[in-house]
Amino acid sequence: MRIAIIGAGSVGTNLHHAFELNGVKTELVHARPLTADPSAVASVPQADVYIYTVADHALRDVVAKVYAPKALHVHTSGTIPISVFGEDKPQAGIIYFFQSFSKAHLVEDWHQIPVFIEGRNIDDVAAIYALAQTLSSVIYEATQEEREQLHVAGVFANNFTNLMYRHAADILSKTSIPFSVLLPLIDQTAEKMHAISAEEAQTGPAKRHDQAIMAHHMELLDEEKRTVYQLLSQQIMSRY
Repeated sequence: MRIAIIGAGSVGTNLHHAFELNGVKTELVHARPLTADPSAVASVPQADVYIYTVADHALRDVVAKVYAPKALHVHTSGTIPISVFGEDKPQAGIIYFFQSFSKAHLVEDWHQIPVFIEGRNIDDVAAIYALAQTLSSVIYEATQEEREQLHVAGVFANNFTNLMYRHAADILSKTSIPFSVLLPLIDQTAEKMHAISAEEAQTGPAKRHDQAIMAHHMELLDEEKRTVYQLLSQQIMSRY
């Protein structure tokens, strides 16, 4: 089976690496020429499966450049509907790997990465399931609406959490204390999610409604961090 991955960004590079680790040869295609040069369509290889790993805003344009009506076409977006594939691509679907990817840190073990799939019909679903099974054993069928909610949940669980790490690093940068001292705390917080709910795991001055400690913390922060601290503390207090 010939597989072409269109888009050599973070997702595409990691996906190419993952298939190679599992003994599946894929061809990684840079998508930028497809959006910039009308003649670049000739550079797209012939394949049985096309996996589109381009940015959401470019997906429709890139898909339109590939003509392979007998192939299976899937994209990896958590938010773009299956309708992005037109009538010229009757076999189509979605294979959404729920993980954060970067080129600087390639994922080596995909076995437990959740994969959410959708297909136009039962045959497409079966084909996409088999493709996903090459990499992961955690596979779900999910509707467009479910994937959209999952994507938002991922932003809260990952992207916003990472911003908190940056705020913490900024605060410690004013001291001689390295960021690494926070890693055991970060690891323990994440580990608790495997055993108890977030509601049960919550700790800290806001949960205790310790106004004196919170007021002192606010005095130590700049305006940007003070706004974040106050908003999050108010939300925690309202829940406990």
